[in-house]
Amino acid sequence: MDAENLHYFEKAPIGKAVAHFAVPMMLGTSMSVIYSILNAYFLGTLHNTAMLTALALTLPLFAVIMALGNLIGIGSGTFISRLLGETKYEEVKHVSAFAFYSSVMLGLLVIAAGLPLLSQIVHGLGATPDSYGFTKDYVMVMLIGSPLVVLFFTLENIVRSEGSAMTSMVGMILSVVVNILLDALVIFVFHWGVIGVATATVVSNIVASGYFAFHIKYKSKFLTFSPRWFKMTKTISSNVFKIGVPVFIMSVFLGAMSLVLNHFLVEYGDPAVAAYGISSRLLQFPEFILMGLCEGVVPLIAFSYTANRLRMKQTVSFTVKSIAVLAAIFGIAVYLISDHLIGLFTNDPQLIEMGSYILHVTFLSLFITGLTTLFTGIFQATGQGTPALVMSIIQGVTLIPVLFIANKTHGFHGVVWSLVIADAAAFLVGAAMLYALRNKLQPELESLVH
Repeated sequence: MDAENLHYFEKAPIGKAVAHFAVPMMLGTSMSVIYSILNAYFLGTLHNTAMLTALALTLPLFAVIMALGNLIGIGSGTFISRLLGETKYEEVKHVSAFAFYSSVMLGLLVIAAGLPLLSQIVHGLGATPDSYGFTKDYVMVMLIGSPLVVLFFTLENIVRSEGSAMTSMVGMILSVVVNILLDALVIFVFHWGVIGVATATVVSNIVASGYFAFHIKYKSKFLTFSPRWFKMTKTISSNVFKIGVPVFIMSVFLGAMSLVLNHFLVEYGDPAVAAYGISSRLLQFPEFILMGLCEGVVPLIAFSYTANRLRMKQTVSFTVKSIAVLAAIFGIAVYLISDHLIGLFTNDPQLIEMGSYILHVTFLSLFITGLTTLFTGIFQATGQGTPALVMSIIQGVTLIPVLFIANKTHGFHGVVWSLVIADAAAFLVGAAMLYALRNKLQPELESLVH
């Protein structure tokens, strides 16, 4: 580890340390949301609701592929940060090599399992007759490119885990910039539509993965993807998967929740699905900013957990205050300009009205969503596998029955409000578990959950 990264891990003032780790992650995640929004924007210029519907329907698939990258990446990354705190540098090499090759193998399994079931997957995503062809095109491209997409998310996590937050940010921004340029090219020049947008996403992940691989090979002191360092021991696999599996389950549940929501919204027509697709992308911007903050500090929390517990407590406290400020700023902004935000993607009055309504409702839970993400990050950073697993399933377990009941009793409005109820349930469960573990993690953490 270079002296600068070690300084931020061990000695820098808490505000500066959090900024060093979190700001690059926040910028990187916000850029990734921007290109997700721009995907919808570029397709929106074609004034084809079926294309926007297809883009919304394929969100669960991308969530699953991303989940595989996070399974290995976050599981390995938090373990790497704890190992660095214990100065076990040789083990870091073994873990990073394990992460690289495991992610590629998982991506190849996705191709082998997914392509033969292409039509079934498209039907399962809830494609309507109008959107079926567009959805199938997107799914096919994403399945073929899945090994590189999985690798991208894995490498981003392990690079960040060693303290190279700027490198992580540059890689994410590189992916976004390439994606935006290719989106414009495939939509306005080649007229490829949805299949072009999917191709742009895959290629941008390939470019960013190459950048991360270059950093690991030539710049990193401890990370490696050399085959000679690859090994699968019980210690490595158990530490990676006890955190990675809950992360994977959480991501799959998020994808499943999106899938279930789409199935309910289809009852109210393609405009409802498209409105949710647009509003969810806009909501992702503040959510990913807060996620970037919470995920950005995970390496600092993990390192401090094995090296300096008081510093860990101070990091968490500062992050909670930052979440509150950011949530207030974003909440005020969205209530002032929600119609204009939805209007950037469509001139359909019905879409604008429905999308604005969804934004108003879902933004109510932004602060508690941020805290829930932080709770999950604390459990991951400190190697608390069981609480991390509970956090990964609680929101989905809550949302599905609430959806059925709310849809029957309140229709479209009930479907939208179900999201807020599920967020509140996840927050309460996370707060209760953090309180129960306060002595094990750090006695002073008790003050954070009062």
